[in-house]
Amino acid sequence: MQVSSLNEVKIYSLSAGRSLPEWLSDRKKRALQKKDVDIRRRIELIQDFEMPTVSTKIKVSRDGQYIMAVGTYKPRIRCFDTYQLSQKFERCLDSEVVTFEILSDDYSKIVFLQCGRFVEFHSQHGHYYKTRIPKFGRDFSYHYPSCDLYFVGASSEVYRLNLEQGRFLNSLQTDASESNVCDINPVHFLFAMGTAEGKVECWDPRTRNRVGLLDCALSSVTADTEIDGLPSISALKFDGALNMAVGTSTGQGKIFTSMEPEYDINDVCLYPNSGMLMTANEAPKMNIFYIPVLGPAPRWCSFLDNLTEELEENPESTVYDDYKFVTRKDLENLGLAHLIGSSLLRAYMHGFFMDIRLYHKAKMMANPFAYEEYRREKIRQKIEETRAQRVQLKKLPKVNKELALKLIEEEGEEQQVTRKRKQKNLPSLLKDDRFKVMFENPDFQVDEQSEEFRLLNPLVSKISEKRKRKLKILEELEAQEQEEEEEPEGKASDAESSESSDDEKLWVEEVRKQRKLLRQEEKVKRQERFKEDQQTLLKPQFFEIKEGEEFRSFKDSAKKQKLMKKTLGDRLKLEEKLGTLNVSDTTVGSKQATFKLKKSEQQKKQQEAEKQHRQERRTLRRPASHLRSKRGRGRLFH
Repeated sequence: MQVSSLNEVKIYSLSAGRSLPEWLSDRKKRALQKKDVDIRRRIELIQDFEMPTVSTKIKVSRDGQYIMAVGTYKPRIRCFDTYQLSQKFERCLDSEVVTFEILSDDYSKIVFLQCGRFVEFHSQHGHYYKTRIPKFGRDFSYHYPSCDLYFVGASSEVYRLNLEQGRFLNSLQTDASESNVCDINPVHFLFAMGTAEGKVECWDPRTRNRVGLLDCALSSVTADTEIDGLPSISALKFDGALNMAVGTSTGQGKIFTSMEPEYDINDVCLYPNSGMLMTANEAPKMNIFYIPVLGPAPRWCSFLDNLTEELEENPESTVYDDYKFVTRKDLENLGLAHLIGSSLLRAYMHGFFMDIRLYHKAKMMANPFAYEEYRREKIRQKIEETRAQRVQLKKLPKVNKELALKLIEEEGEEQQVTRKRKQKNLPSLLKDDRFKVMFENPDFQVDEQSEEFRLLNPLVSKISEKRKRKLKILEELEAQEQEEEEEPEGKASDAESSESSDDEKLWVEEVRKQRKLLRQEEKVKRQERFKEDQQTLLKPQFFEIKEGEEFRSFKDSAKKQKLMKKTLGDRLKLEEKLGTLNVSDTTVGSKQATFKLKKSEQQKKQQEAEKQHRQERRTLRRPASHLRSKRGRGRLFH
């Protein structure tokens, strides 16, 4: 297995190495594996995963169990079972296959588009039916709701073949001279086709009308790009309901990573919901690549995840460790531009690979002062190591500085614990984008003077004083560093001893102290409200009745309307003054409100009558003191 890396993306080639001949006995194969290291390290996921000469197309069934590949010579199709990791069957065909499609979940229904304008259908037992289309085809797609096959090729028409009725339907007339590829969206079944003019046409199969046109050739050309010809559409694929990927013949696009097999690639197939890639090449062997960044390994070869993790823990030399990648400009600086085209340089992408020993020799000759640069770099590293012993300045946000300092301290403690237990570090809130606004927007500033905060955090006053001292020290150091260009070396500051917040006595004392302060503040507020009530004077108000309206009592409707117009806060204050509302604090710092309903006149009279009745009963009640005995005073008779 070979490992290569580009743009920090690791690619594992699972089909690297030589394959053993089939006619060798098991004893000779074991002997070769002992002698040859490459044969011993090779991984064979599927037995005999190859074609006699060349493989042209490769696809995976929808259930993920079968991998089908077509190739030559003779034209044939091979089906591989991933559950058995071996070949299931092989069928030969009359002509070469341009492309094919698996209509069912397994291998029971397959359609082949062949070179001679033939369309061949296969069932589970083998060949089922064959027909022809008017022009040479290049690609086709299957529309599942209507059972229609859409064929595109060397024509401006899109041919439709209905598999339910068994006949051709009216073709779709496009504006393109030729079409190269096509695809159908799996969500809303929109049909899209890529033309030779570099355009993408979208059609609605329900109305058979064109609903969109996208000129990709014009948008892909910029002022900096050099183009030899018109960029035609060479690849087209939908991703969900709203995304579509388009590839052009000129290859414009942003490179994520790349791999360069030994032979040319004819087709690429990505195993669904995984990071495994399979390629059909101009060679008998079909390559298998595994890219962990794209996804996990398939279920039938899940051991690849553990294997790649072990390789990352114990890194070995990759494919290009003995070579150095240089550009044309680097070669000119080294004076090696005359080696372009020789066997000492291997062209790769926008540069060349050359032997690392040759590169070092050329660099020593071109730059004789390399030792001085190396010496200065070592001195700089030593200075950086000594600076690490100084007091490290931490940049704190403008909002919630004390909370940020608390998170930094907790993060340092967690890192020490995780190092001892060899666990993974959890992400910090300061680096999380979801909580970014909390340290930028002043509206999210924590109010430490609120009752809820002080009751829920009784020891926060002592801890906050230490953090404030720490913040003051950090601010002084930042100001000092701005004034001075070079800071003298300092000694490591001793960590301040922090008292344990788990001490129950300190916690109880602090809670009592906070409650006492809250009661004093509440008493001051009540006195202020009482003074305000005494200062307010009730002035008479006069209202004018409109013409045509009768006077009504203000006791019920007017008071209710006036009360409803007020805000909730004003209504609560009014209820509190009238005594119908009682607001008190609970033990956890929240509020508890008690409402008393107003009583009618009849209820008040009835309550007054009951009170008078209870007083009369008290006057009529006789005492029981005469029942006490003389000898045992204070003791009742039984």
